[in-house]
Amino acid sequence: MTDRPAVITIDGPGGAGKGTIARAVAQRLGFHLLDSGAIYRLLALASLRDGIAPDDLPRLTERAEQLDIDFRVDGEHAGEAMLDGQPVGKAIRDEACGERASVLAALSPVRDALKARQRAFRQAPGLVADGRDMGTVIFPDAPVKIFLTASAEERARRRHKQLMEQGVTASLDDLLDELKARDARDSQRQTAPLRPAEDAVTVDTTGASIDTVIQTVMERARACLQ
Repeated sequence: MTDRPAVITIDGPGGAGKGTIARAVAQRLGFHLLDSGAIYRLLALASLRDGIAPDDLPRLTERAEQLDIDFRVDGEHAGEAMLDGQPVGKAIRDEACGERASVLAALSPVRDALKARQRAFRQAPGLVADGRDMGTVIFPDAPVKIFLTASAEERARRRHKQLMEQGVTASLDDLLDELKARDARDSQRQTAPLRPAEDAVTVDTTGASIDTVIQTVMERARACLQ
């Protein structure tokens, strides 16, 4: 162990439960929180609001470098993303924002611009970082690395249930197709493809309760951070 603040990385595909688990673990440990997927969604939202085209690399890179972002850890709004000092609510969770974020995440200049911004979240007493390349690229020296996974069908059902609870009509079949397409794009991209770090512990959340997964991650964290 070094004197640097500890980092727990939680990677995996969309719908595997990364955000829920990361928030819970951060709260229990009193750590800071980094939702890297939200960072790309925040950039996607900012670019959509500013009218920046997804192929305008100079403007996208400049906007990425200027992002003022943070994440709430405690209270009823735990995990909520803040952009330029203002909560964004559900705006970054709609499908258009998600699709734009996935496209931006495949652009090397954009990823490079956001690396330093993400690493700056590493502050005492520690950090829980969730995303797709936290353990492989952003924090390769993290002492605790978790890779959450679940079947595509399970993840599509979770997303469908979430949207229905929000009053948003969605096709389960369409969601499954979109999820599979995003998985393929994330895993096949040349820059930081989605994959477990060599020293990560893989946890399959298919059919598992949230409490069970949290307990598994907490046990791993405590064993490694002692």
